[in-house]
Amino acid sequence: MPRPLRFIPSNVIVEVTTRTLQGRLLLKPSPQLNDLILGVVGRAQDMYGMVIHAFVFMSNHCHFLLAPSDAKQLAKFMQFVNSNVAREAARLHDWPEKFWSRRYRAIPVLDDDSAFARIRYLLSHGAKEGLVANSSAWPGANCVGALACGKLLRGTWIRRTEEFNARARGKKVRPVDFQTIHDVQLSPLPALLDRTPDQRQAKYRRLIKEIQTETMGTNKENGRTPMGVAKVLDQDPHQRPASPDRSTAPFVHSKDRSSAIAFRSMYNAFVTDHCHATAHLRKNAHRITKVFPEGAFPAALPFVQLADASL
Repeated sequence: MPRPLRFIPSNVIVEVTTRTLQGRLLLKPSPQLNDLILGVVGRAQDMYGMVIHAFVFMSNHCHFLLAPSDAKQLAKFMQFVNSNVAREAARLHDWPEKFWSRRYRAIPVLDDDSAFARIRYLLSHGAKEGLVANSSAWPGANCVGALACGKLLRGTWIRRTEEFNARARGKKVRPVDFQTIHDVQLSPLPALLDRTPDQRQAKYRRLIKEIQTETMGTNKENGRTPMGVAKVLDQDPHQRPASPDRSTAPFVHSKDRSSAIAFRSMYNAFVTDHCHATAHLRKNAHRITKVFPEGAFPAALPFVQLADASL
């Protein structure tokens, strides 16, 4: 099945998911990796001005709830985050192969109820899988403490290129000389903008308590005992789960069916315009006159054949 075109209308929140290759535990939490992940995300936010509502990094995938201005901003932000998180995690876990299974998937979230439901979903990670007793105990990089208690999200960004060049010149390198500190700033959901920070935190604490109660009931019903933090941290990062998640991602998140249908119509019109522009571009590559729809990434130009193919 072909991947959808990147279509992000203005003022739309998106849930972004990226999974590791074969579901391997290459993002297994550790204090060092958590610090580097927060540094990468904070650096990307400073560079591209991304509005971040929530995020969580599990051992084999990560989720973001973002409010990009357009598809270009989202692509730049996620390219920076995914490429640098992959490099740092691969370096820590001695993984020389491909890191991510595929490009990130961004699902639009069309209404306030759906946005809050996605926040709840992100906050339930760690507990809903039976890994820890409650989501607050998940040892990976996440936003639970920040949303519920105002915890500072601060990490370290390492300027690897400068560090490499200094070593290549034979200089004595101290890691601290190439480190900068970045904070990840979380923005409240639009529906919560009229509430004070204390009111928002209290709401999230109630939500986390609900998740914990629900998880306890599920564990008791299924006779399941959470793995616990110690066992999570002791896992082999190269391990491949026996049955990784293969569920189909929804096209859109919406509580209102009419909004979902309207969004699908907008997307179909966008695809039609994009296909027409692509056909025209490839036929008239020497003079681009067809305008692509707003917010689109134009298709690649055709291969230019050599005039004389002889060697």
